[in-house]
Amino acid sequence: MKVLIIEDDEVLADYIAKSLKEYGYIVDISLNGKDGLFLAVTETYDVIILDRMLPNVDGLTILKTIRASNNNTLVLILSAQTSLEQKVEGLAEGADDYLAKPFAFEELKARVEALIRRKGEGERKDEFHLTAGDLRLDLKKRRAWLGTQPLHLQHREFTLLEYLMRNAGQLISRTMLLENVWEYSFEPQTNVIDVHISRLRSKIDVGRKKSLVTTIRGSGYVFESD
Repeated sequence: MKVLIIEDDEVLADYIAKSLKEYGYIVDISLNGKDGLFLAVTETYDVIILDRMLPNVDGLTILKTIRASNNNTLVLILSAQTSLEQKVEGLAEGADDYLAKPFAFEELKARVEALIRRKGEGERKDEFHLTAGDLRLDLKKRRAWLGTQPLHLQHREFTLLEYLMRNAGQLISRTMLLENVWEYSFEPQTNVIDVHISRLRSKIDVGRKKSLVTTIRGSGYVFESD
């Protein structure tokens, strides 16, 4: 796990970094807001520990900037600004947690671990869901929705749609569909793919001007979310 500490108190930053490294974390330190913001938007971190009161660029501006760039890195604000209003402000701007100074390292470590664990649980849940615009699949329950309306898909239609969505934007050949959806290693003398693609379109393209599944003549299909 890689952590960025943005903290202008050098002694405190070094203490946190040294303590986290003892537990196997990789840690970078920035002692001012300008350099901290640069690292936050150009490097990849699992957690950012962020002070609010920083030289050059303040902590909330850093937080707003990284969230505005769709950066979802976990952010724990560590600050002496501890009023209820200040905590609410930090969380409202996108912080994942807020810890007041002074603090015990054991609590800081526990909060970092809790954030990482919570994110991991969320990512595992996402393994069972696929989304493309207003089209959603629950892979565990094998249910589908178009907007708020449930889609009634046959078993093969669901499997076909799942494969198309997993490979959105890529050219999918008939051979790929036969091998991965029908588990055929040969071309059957039927129009089975065309029939299922047609049925699927009739269900997922309701209200659309353009089909989500484009036929590339002689090559295969491309699934594109509108």
